[in-house]
Amino acid sequence: MTALRPEVAESDRDGRPGAGTPASESEGTGLVQLHESIAALLASRGQWRQAYQHLRSAFDLVYADQDDPPQVPEQLRREVDRLRREHAEAREQSLRDSLTDSYNRRYLDERLLDIVAERGSTAAGLAIALIDLDWFKQVNDTFGHLLGDRVLQRVVELLQEELPEGGFCARYGGEEFVLVLPDVEPGPAVEIAESARLRVERHAWASLAPGLRVTVSIGLAYEPPPAGAPTRAPVAPEQQLLRADSLLYTAKQSGRNAVAYRANGRVLLAGAASGRRGIAESRVAGY
Repeated sequence: MTALRPEVAESDRDGRPGAGTPASESEGTGLVQLHESIAALLASRGQWRQAYQHLRSAFDLVYADQDDPPQVPEQLRREVDRLRREHAEAREQSLRDSLTDSYNRRYLDERLLDIVAERGSTAAGLAIALIDLDWFKQVNDTFGHLLGDRVLQRVVELLQEELPEGGFCARYGGEEFVLVLPDVEPGPAVEIAESARLRVERHAWASLAPGLRVTVSIGLAYEPPPAGAPTRAPVAPEQQLLRADSLLYTAKQSGRNAVAYRANGRVLLAGAASGRRGIAESRVAGY
């Protein structure tokens, strides 16, 4: 952390005050540095009020020997702003997948809990689409892992197109991703998932490598708003993800490159896959 006044940090190589530095000034320097260190630690935790108080104490110590100290501590505010930006950037990086730059599993878990907690006041439901790249191991085996990484990055870009407000994409693990669609109705949720599947299928994959073709299978689990069923307990995110996984299994077993969802107690396939026969049953008991 940058000291409020550079000269207060001068010392010799043994860490003792520089030549001619009074002991009282050395003690004051140590207190300033202590307040700054505590402020940096508090800011890293997002405790901005406490960080500001310690920086203010450091500021007061620095200017204690002046008859007319500045009335507005501009440098102090700049320091707090800098700490806030650094914390926000570090926080954002900790929630992103390093390869695809989509959100990671940590963000997914945290955000789903928040969404479920907020849903009591919403008028629409929550859709979760679990997405898996079809035959991705063959892509890696045939074209190499470097190209496989580029495929994952491009798939995420395609999945994130045309998401509604509040929707986001997160990497669930390996070649699996999740689209979270809050405040949507069942019909639009199916349309969003089917459009994402179609964008991946129609993308010019041969521009990356001749003969390359990529498709995805999607399981879409929808939960209505609690307001529509006041006696019904809200579904936990883990349970809804399990239902999405069950429907993903249906899409896979029914020929892949499809969106599977449930409507009126039946498991259906969206779009061009809707005419397929032999749709597999759900793997989740009671669903």
